[in-house]
Amino acid sequence: MKKKAALVLGVVLLCCFGLVACKDREEGNKKEEKEELTKITLNEVAHSIFYAPQYVAIEKGYFKEEGIDLNLVTGFGADKVMAAVLSGDAEIGFMGSESSIYAYQQGANDKVVNFAQLTQRAGNFLVSREKMPEFQWEDLKGKEILGGRKGVVHKSM
Repeated sequence: MKKKAALVLGVVLLCCFGLVACKDREEGNKKEEKEELTKITLNEVAHSIFYAPQYVAIEKGYFKEEGIDLNLVTGFGADKVMAAVLSGDAEIGFMGSESSIYAYQQGANDKVVNFAQLTQRAGNFLVSREKMPEFQWEDLKGKEILGGRKGVVHKSM
């Protein structure tokens, strides 16, 4: 179990930091053929520019160089990502930590473990159909706001 936890932590660390290839690609490919890859399914809440280091690492083969056969799935909602983790369809879920609190409060038999912070700030955007150069939050009073779908957006929104 400790080996699996270390492997999962390694995947997250690779995703969170800029990556630089330092070794000869041919040497890495030869090692890959000799070693059996560990299959990991990572379910992300949404396909996002904020996960760009992860996408680059996948495309450049960095996970395979480290012995990981990474299967990336987009869950399209924290509720679906959490369901995939709880059911065993995914080993790792990228989602807000509130999802584990909801699962705990609803009596999930398996408790998930939050083990990494992926972003320093929320990657949310507020957009408008019209230009609002002097925008103030008070401008939203009485307006209808589309906030996403159930299971993705905080209730406070």
